[in-house]
Amino acid sequence: MADHITVLTTTDSREAAEELARSAVEARLAACAQVDGPITSVYRWEGAVRTDQEWRVLYKLPAAGYAELEAHIRAVHSYDTPEIIAADIVHGSAAYLAWIDQETAAR
Repeated sequence: MADHITVLTTTDSREAAEELARSAVEARLAACAQVDGPITSVYRWEGAVRTDQEWRVLYKLPAAGYAELEAHIRAVHSYDTPEIIAADIVHGSAAYLAWIDQETAAR
């Protein structure tokens, strides 16, 4: 397992995405959260294929903080089953990774 990860979620509005991003950074669960969109998501839900506009939130954090961030996303997200996917940061600038650690250490 890597020392640092990114975590991805999506939501249905820019405002909701910005709140998900801001609340996690304010709580020091992530050093940074980027919002982008709108994106088009095509998925199967409740037996039907749907197409919706969503906004993506990408968090950067130490891998050890995943469980806390997942719990936070679940607590504030409006979706019944939010997308929460983590990926290892395999390589990164030492200075940037140190900054991630510094910004999330004060919890």
